[in-house]
Amino acid sequence: MALELGASSISLERTPDGRRLLVRHDADASVDTVWDVLTDTDCWADWGPSVTAVETADRYITAGTTGRVRVADAVWLPFEVTACAPYRWTWTVARLPATGHFAEERTTGSVVGFEIPPLATGYAPVCARACQRIAALGKQREA
Repeated sequence: MALELGASSISLERTPDGRRLLVRHDADASVDTVWDVLTDTDCWADWGPSVTAVETADRYITAGTTGRVRVADAVWLPFEVTACAPYRWTWTVARLPATGHFAEERTTGSVVGFEIPPLATGYAPVCARACQRIAALGKQREA
């Protein structure tokens, strides 16, 4: 069962990390372009409502990428990308499991999404906004 949150949908599903809330949003860009936006640390602050800056040695993340993110323009938190395979990556922030990120191919365009631990349900609107921003950035890159 999926719920609608504006133009995004939310459902409870099993992921490689267990049951998670999945926030999905259609994108008018290819899955490769959306993946590029998701993994490009130079634009995380452009699409992440809670991320205002990123410091890392890697512009494009891979499994094991580390660095720190500034959240709410106030505090710096360390991060590590724990898994990164085509079209899905996960990370820890301040050593705590955080959101998963994914892109899915569709016959026209793609879908961008986030995996949220069920106890973080209140974060779903933030992730829905991030999905909208990623979709817009993907469309701009292809224009």
